[in-house]
Amino acid sequence: MSATNQLWKNAELVPSSEHLLEQMLDRANIQKAAGQVIRNKGSAGTDGMGVSELPHWLQSNYASLKTSIETDTYRPSPVRVCEIEKIGGGLRQLGIPTVIDRMLQQALHQILNPYFDPFFSENSYGFRKGRNTQQAVLAARDFQREGKRYVVDIDLSKFFDRMNHDLLIALIKRRIKDRRIWRLIDLYLKSGVMVGGITSLRLEGTPQGSPLSPLLSNIMLDELDKELEKRGHSFCRYADDFSIYVSSQKAGERVYESVTSFIEKKLKLRINKDKSIVDKSYRRNFLGFGFTSEKHTRLRVPKECLSRLRKKVKRECKHGRGKNIKLFIAETINPMLRGWANYYKTAETITFAKVLDIWIRRRLRVIFWRQWKRPRTRYKNIRKAGFSHVEALMSAYNNRGCWWNSGHKFVVLTLNNMLFAQMGLVSVESVIVSR
Repeated sequence: MSATNQLWKNAELVPSSEHLLEQMLDRANIQKAAGQVIRNKGSAGTDGMGVSELPHWLQSNYASLKTSIETDTYRPSPVRVCEIEKIGGGLRQLGIPTVIDRMLQQALHQILNPYFDPFFSENSYGFRKGRNTQQAVLAARDFQREGKRYVVDIDLSKFFDRMNHDLLIALIKRRIKDRRIWRLIDLYLKSGVMVGGITSLRLEGTPQGSPLSPLLSNIMLDELDKELEKRGHSFCRYADDFSIYVSSQKAGERVYESVTSFIEKKLKLRINKDKSIVDKSYRRNFLGFGFTSEKHTRLRVPKECLSRLRKKVKRECKHGRGKNIKLFIAETINPMLRGWANYYKTAETITFAKVLDIWIRRRLRVIFWRQWKRPRTRYKNIRKAGFSHVEALMSAYNNRGCWWNSGHKFVVLTLNNMLFAQMGLVSVESVIVSR
């Protein structure tokens, strides 16, 4: 247990929660929340207001906003819904509140978090300061190194969409005594959802993507964490993704049955039984990472994650033909590669990185080859690289396709690794090796 947690575990040191609304609406807290919303950027909500407009709006409307909340006349706007791609594949529904609601939820989060986070489980890694995905997968790896080579992999079906409002408010009431805060959270939980211009009421769940949702999800699932700790289980949780590690298939099946019962009966959530399983840990992924089957377990990048990245790069490269390649690399390819490589920096089997870099450079050579268009232009560019007349002819005048030519010896040497490095192309291998 961290020193911070030990300090907060003493109930006498937890400040009073009876006048939290005043703390939330304090100008300094609101301005801090507005600054965070602006830094996070993000799209406009249903009212069309962008984050750049927030400072001016707040300057003119702070007093009236504060009064409307204090008098319980403020009502959140409906949440705009869109879909994003999940790390492990598939689509996740994302709720986008208005900028004003995001600011207020962030202000709420700032004053509520100290009352909850210090009491959360040490095995909870999602949406907490100083904790991240990499720590979670390293902990999962360490459990396997201890000999717990089976995993109870339970998938919560549409967790954010199905959180029970009454249960969640009851859990919040354990630590928060200000009734006005209960009321405000309840308003956000029940705010409408707008899809295709049509607004519908929400009777359960919370919009994933709002500043308050991560804290609410941890409050709800901390009940699960505490139950697993009480039973002495080895587990890791990041938001609604969690895995329990055991030493045998039989033990895993017992744990699966008992934990499923707890989740469905106590937390009133549903299990996706098609995706939930007890299996050897190296056959299952956790937070987009895989594990090796050897006794000294190592983290690896699953083939399906590599495949998704390749498809994304290939799709973007198809649109790069008419663009300045240096700009295309800087504005499109590098952000994609840098984000992906930084996520997988913790991987301990890294041979894939060199192969991936080779493939990405070849995709970019295809763009060059297409931009050169005519055999005569291709001939001139290969000659400029120092190759003979015959060698340039062999490369420029053939009936092969772009992909074949992008891997041809003289084209590879003309558009060599140094050229791409000079253009600033991110090397996945370099990012991962530099960890």
